[in-house]
Amino acid sequence: MNIIARAALALALLLPAVAFATSATITDQPLPLPQGGPRPDAATVHAWQARKFGLFIHFGLYSMLGGVWDGRRITNGYSEQIQSHAPVPIDQYEALAKRFDPVKFDPDAIVALAKAAGMKFIVLTAKHHDGFAMFHTAQNRYNVVDATPYRRDVVKELADACARARMPFGVYYSTIDWHWMHGQYRDDNDNPITPAQADFNVAQIRELMSHYGAISEVWFDMGKPTPAQSARFARTVHELQPKTMVSGRVWNHQGDFSVMGDNSEPGVGMEEPWQSPASMFPDTWGYRSWEQRNDLPGKIRENIARLVRVVSAGGNYILNIGPEGDGSVVPYEADVLRGIGAWLKPRSAAIYGTRAAPFAKLNFGYATLGAHTLYLFVEKPPADGVLHLPGVVGTRFGRGRVLADARASVGSVAVDASGAAVKVENLAGAGYMPVVAIPFEGKLHVRPDAVAPDADGHVHLAAAQAEHFLNYNGYGYNDPPTVYKLRWHAQVGAGDDTLTVHYRGAQARAKLDVWVDGHPRTLALPAGDGTAHLRVSRDPRVFPYAMQVELTPVTPFRKGDRLPATIESVELAPLMNPVTSPHGEGRSMPHAR
Repeated sequence: MNIIARAALALALLLPAVAFATSATITDQPLPLPQGGPRPDAATVHAWQARKFGLFIHFGLYSMLGGVWDGRRITNGYSEQIQSHAPVPIDQYEALAKRFDPVKFDPDAIVALAKAAGMKFIVLTAKHHDGFAMFHTAQNRYNVVDATPYRRDVVKELADACARARMPFGVYYSTIDWHWMHGQYRDDNDNPITPAQADFNVAQIRELMSHYGAISEVWFDMGKPTPAQSARFARTVHELQPKTMVSGRVWNHQGDFSVMGDNSEPGVGMEEPWQSPASMFPDTWGYRSWEQRNDLPGKIRENIARLVRVVSAGGNYILNIGPEGDGSVVPYEADVLRGIGAWLKPRSAAIYGTRAAPFAKLNFGYATLGAHTLYLFVEKPPADGVLHLPGVVGTRFGRGRVLADARASVGSVAVDASGAAVKVENLAGAGYMPVVAIPFEGKLHVRPDAVAPDADGHVHLAAAQAEHFLNYNGYGYNDPPTVYKLRWHAQVGAGDDTLTVHYRGAQARAKLDVWVDGHPRTLALPAGDGTAHLRVSRDPRVFPYAMQVELTPVTPFRKGDRLPATIESVELAPLMNPVTSPHGEGRSMPHAR
């Protein structure tokens, strides 16, 4: 270590480890975009998050083709994108509108089916990448009213049916249109949007926000708009309907909720509203006539499990159906929805309005948290019937029960040093994914998994051990999620510690915030690869069970901001405390853990 580095370390260690005053803007979470102007309020966001399960509908001209063009099955890509994948010449594709007459489209029946499935919102494709509008637009005549024999506004009919049933209604809107690209799109989905096309989009967005009642969400998709275009699209929605939630696929971090990849779940901590979109079959969203529709019970179980995984992680699950060209719902897909609803109805308390439970992993399945009830989803029943809840401390539980099964019995919850455990009898007859509901008093207290010190008293926190928090929906499909926060818990006792951050690739004047038990301090990172140091200490009043260590961008930071370097590890070392020997000589000793 050179003289300058030693001096910097000495100065850092002389600074007192004090609790820092915080203001309303000092938070370890990113502040949302857009800043300023109307946007959904906290009550709107909470209501959106509480719905948990919704219906996606991909329906348009492509539904008529069912994945077949010129007598040939188009196996590459989703069937709703057949115009590009086949490819179909624009004039021939547009001619489909002259035959589009979905007389079997029954919006009230679709809403009733969604309700039977236990779904709490519906999103319909108002315009897909082919540019054909399923609503009456004044921007061109390529729409379901002006160009088809049906001559009825599909978006309005479903919006009205949802309003009658008090079902929140949203629209999908693709920001690209193959008319602007001669029928083709880039395989990487990173189509730029011209200024003229952006103007066209804004005009149609205004129509959708003005003529169809309250819109719960706008599900933007595709393309690579500029940051200014993304902000303009989101602002257009919010100016006309400030309570409408905008999807993250408006890009450039301008959305009100993050969207996972198609048929995917995050697998990391999420701190903002998020949604996981899933198709009935992974190879298509629009109707595919030759899809293999078999094993109905297995498909029902598959989607129950996905719903449970998403909700237990704190997200919303939206499941898609693709009606046929005549507007009818595929019977197999309707049966899947009814099967999910049959399972969900008696277990609804474990899904709607719940939060993610504070368990990193449960060996038997998943959990959600109600106001005063813990719900346990048993995917893999233990042979001995005992469900273990690691880390639970200081919580008083009541007697539990198995939802929708009077034959199963739940024993008393035992709490010891390792956590809580409860035995469930006769669970085998409870059907797929049984749910155990256990009431508790006050708050559920869970001690987090914490890294123990080595023999020398040092705690080594590797980046791989951290809980990662990611920015989603950045600058297009090819912009991967980026880390904005790492979090660890460490078994650290009283006294001061030296905290050392090991990192790579810091730019000049890079800084990050180090949060110890909720108190942030800014740490400068010398450029390149290296280490940086702070003197820290525990604040057990905030986190009584273990020291919480977080690294974030310097506060206040925004959605899209990322850590300024690649973090390799964090090390906590007991600060050497001076003591006096019997001979009066000073010596240093580490404080006890």
